[in-house]
Amino acid sequence: MPETMEIKIHELNTEEFIKVKSEEISKLVRQGLAINALSGGVDSSVVTMLGHRALGGRLKTYFIDNGIMRKDEPQEIASIFRTLGVNVEIVDAKDRFFKALRGITDPEEKRESITQTFYKDVFAGLVRESKAKYLLQGTILTDIDETVAGIKRQHNVFEQLGIDPQEAFGYKIIEPLVQLRKDGVRKLAQALGLPESIYNRMPFPGPALAARIIGEVTPEKIEIVRSATVILEEELKGSRAFQYLAILHNDRVTGMRNGKRDFGMQIEIRSWDSLDARKAMPTNISFDKLNLLSNRIVTEVAGVVSVTYNIASKPPSTMEAI
Repeated sequence: MPETMEIKIHELNTEEFIKVKSEEISKLVRQGLAINALSGGVDSSVVTMLGHRALGGRLKTYFIDNGIMRKDEPQEIASIFRTLGVNVEIVDAKDRFFKALRGITDPEEKRESITQTFYKDVFAGLVRESKAKYLLQGTILTDIDETVAGIKRQHNVFEQLGIDPQEAFGYKIIEPLVQLRKDGVRKLAQALGLPESIYNRMPFPGPALAARIIGEVTPEKIEIVRSATVILEEELKGSRAFQYLAILHNDRVTGMRNGKRDFGMQIEIRSWDSLDARKAMPTNISFDKLNLLSNRIVTEVAGVVSVTYNIASKPPSTMEAI
């Protein structure tokens, strides 16, 4: 397996990188069509802008509404990119993803189910309809490192594991960002003219909120973790943390409401300080802020009776729970 040559942030000439990668994309696709999935994360956003610089209208951009995103995310991201001159088509695939996740509790099986549904079902169909031969995606070096090392299978890593996307899914994958880590991608996003709401956007996993549910993923559980995420992002948006997230645990815990036992759910809060996601320390959040978060979550999110805060560093912890 060839080693990917890293471009560190101090070595990154954004103007030259954009020029070289745009030319590479154009030469690969030639006069054909390519498609890409936009999630609103900085990686997929940068790939979208690079692809449209290289291909113009010959890149079809889709937002896959898999039912496991944050509140109103598909509509908000599509709106931002339309102001940048990029048309985004929202594809409703919620039923297909929830059906694929039904009954699965193992973390790696969940990630694999989402991967197969995304690439083999949803995108294979879009490829057939559009007659595109290439998928443009925002795999970065950290995704490859964690997958190859066996730490966590990232949904967008294939060739580095010996999987041929053409054979497995029926199309080729172009990955222009594999030499970069998150800090380099953010620098590139600024150079491409993306707004701060995108280039400073927190990392968000490919499996979305499904990566923040321990146990089986259901629409009801997604709604619980989605509601907790709204509160967390409202309260910590000025914290300058690298990433913060809410996790829904599987086991119910004993609580009390109105003098009676309430056998309810538990939310774990994680917040991280980091530069490139390889190492991270828990954010030093004041007790008053943690208390406010806890009170809001147990009051506003139905069924939650317990809130905890993770204080283990990465490593040995990872940023996402599963």
